[in-house]
Amino acid sequence: MRTWPILLLLLILPACRDDGPQACEAIRFEEQPFTVCHFADDDPGLALFHTHADGAPFADFDRLAESIAAGGGELVFAMNAGMYHDDRRPVGLYVEDGQQSARLVTNAGPGNFGMLPNGVFWVDEDGAAHVTETLAFDALAPDVRFATQSGPMLVIDGALHPAFNPDGTSRKRRNGVGLSADGKTLWFAISDAPVNFDTFARLFRDRLGAPDALYLDGVVSRLYAPSLNRDDGGLDMGPIVAIVRTPARNPR
Repeated sequence: MRTWPILLLLLILPACRDDGPQACEAIRFEEQPFTVCHFADDDPGLALFHTHADGAPFADFDRLAESIAAGGGELVFAMNAGMYHDDRRPVGLYVEDGQQSARLVTNAGPGNFGMLPNGVFWVDEDGAAHVTETLAFDALAPDVRFATQSGPMLVIDGALHPAFNPDGTSRKRRNGVGLSADGKTLWFAISDAPVNFDTFARLFRDRLGAPDALYLDGVVSRLYAPSLNRDDGGLDMGPIVAIVRTPARNPR
C-alpha cells in the first residue's frame, strides 16, 4: 500500500470553508439518542485515512488530528469507517487516494460484514460520495478515489435490510453513513445508546431521508466532532473517514 503524506493531501484539498454550527447535532429518534452530521456529497475535505507516515495505523482520532495539524490543516469531523482484522487491516475493499490495499469481498461470511447484502461507501474521481450495494458496485466497476466496504447495508433503494427485525434483541452502539434521495447530502450517524439494526436503519430512512445507507461498525463506534466537544475514546480503529479543512491561502 502506498501511503500519501498528510501534507500532500492537504495541498490537494481546497481552502477552508465554513460548515456552520449545525454540521453535527444531537437528536432523538423514537426516544433514542443519536448524533448526526451532514455534509455536501462532494465536500472537498472528505477523505479516508488508515496508515500514518510511520507505517502503523492511525488507530485513534488524536493521532490523525495531530498529523493533519502538522501539515497545516484541521480535522473537523471523523468517524470509524469500516471493519478490520486484529492487526487493523480492512476486512473488505479499501482504497485511499486511488491506491487499493484490500480487495472487494462479494461472498457471504460470518459476522455483520458477511450479512448480505453489504455495501461500499466510496468517493468517485470527481469527488462525489456514493453508497452502493456490493454486487452493484462490482458490476459498475467505477474508478474511485476513496472506498471502504462494510456491512450490512442498512437501507437499499428505500427498503430495510431483509434480515432486520423490529423486535431484534441485539442492541449495540452503532454508526453508519447514508446519502439523501437527491444525492446531495451525506449523512453520518452514531447511536449514543445501544439500539438494534432495525431502529438504526429506520433512523436513516425515516428521519434522515436516506434511501441508501451502510452500517460501518458497532462496539468500536466513535465520533470526533469538535463543534460538539466530542473526541470519543475507545478501542483502536482501522479505517477512518474524515472531513479536513485547510487554511485559506494568499493568492500569488
